Amino acid sequence: MSDGFRNASDDLRTDRAHGARIYDYILGGKDNYAVDRAAAEATKQIWPALPVHMRANREFMHRAGRYLATECGIDQFLDIGTGIPTSPNLHEVVQEVRPEARVVYTDNDPIVLVHARALMLSTKHGCTAYVNADLRAPDTILASPEFRETLDLNRPIGLMLIAVVHFIEDDDEALDVVRRIVDVLPSGSYLAATIATDDFAPETLAAVRRTYHEHGETLRWRSQAQAARFFDGLELVEPGIVQMHKWRPDDGIALNVPEADIAMYGAIARKP
Repeated sequence: MSDGFRNASDDLRTDRAHGARIYDYILGGKDNYAVDRAAAEATKQIWPALPVHMRANREFMHRAGRYLATECGIDQFLDIGTGIPTSPNLHEVVQEVRPEARVVYTDNDPIVLVHARALMLSTKHGCTAYVNADLRAPDTILASPEFRETLDLNRPIGLMLIAVVHFIEDDDEALDVVRRIVDVLPSGSYLAATIATDDFAPETLAAVRRTYHEHGETLRWRSQAQAARFFDGLELVEPGIVQMHKWRPDDGIALNVPEADIAMYGAIARKP
């Protein structure tokens, strides 16, 4: 993997925006480029709630990780589309509850690979690893030595797909790749996902999508019914598929956010 760290910068695409780097910029990070900042600022002009929305997504990830570790006993996680490291990362959240927890991170942005070592600062009892791969190539992820050597397929795994499936615009392809990963996971595993939607502000978010496309990034909004298809055959955890800030909020403050400011559904479901 050392070669990957050394050469990752050779593959950086600074001529087009990338979702992980837009996310990094909005969260106050410095690992982004002019095109990412331009895309973020153009989007904020159309939809000023973008920072609120992205923070809510991050908070859902934290709640989902804590729920799976605390309430469901999950101590193995596969996080696909992890993005640029922003503390607390998933392993920090779950290892607070289960110091022995093991986490495999995956992303396809070379800048995430450059920072992957920051994702590997596990507790001495647990373990983290990183796979440089795209969600669209699930076999690459599942066949990787990092995945095979870090996670035990004989025990339940928490699959985290946080703000990632909207980068696959074809519905059939998106459903297929998610299903191929879920099919490999053992019974008792969980899928936690946030899925982009324009159900609550369709006209504004149509303009947001155009802006993303103009800056070279993909984006696909999906209705609640379309989001539900990712969980076919799984047992949804209460309260089901809801706007992500409404999924078991830590306090009532999040519920005061206007619905039009949140453009993702969130849900967790168990594999029977």
